[in-house]
Amino acid sequence: MMRKRVMSGGLAALVVCAGGIGVATSRAATSHTAVTPTTINVSAYEFHYKLSKTFITKPGTVIFKIKNTGKIPHNMVFLSGINKTTPLIQKGKTATLKITFKKKGKYTYECTVGEHAEEGMIGHFIVK
Repeated sequence: MMRKRVMSGGLAALVVCAGGIGVATSRAATSHTAVTPTTINVSAYEFHYKLSKTFITKPGTVIFKIKNTGKIPHNMVFLSGINKTTPLIQKGKTATLKITFKKKGKYTYECTVGEHAEEGMIGHFIVK
């Protein structure tokens, strides 16, 4: 009798263990599907933008960290159906834009302060 109880206890532990493995595998699969946003540093100055990366290889979320390294205020506005903008960024200050690109394409961004875009503060971000 004692022997059967030990086996039953061992079998129960095995079942619990196997259930635990199933849960762990499920969690691991879920965590692998979460995609980390791409961070792109942007320097805004008279009258240009310099991005650390000008494209991503597939649709996804991008966090643009924009620093005004110029002498006058700037902003960054994404057009092309995105319609997201930073507030006015003063000299030496930063702002962040988080954009989820849902499809491939060429997305226009520009500075809407005065005639900055006409002076060269305009560009395209590409989602391949």
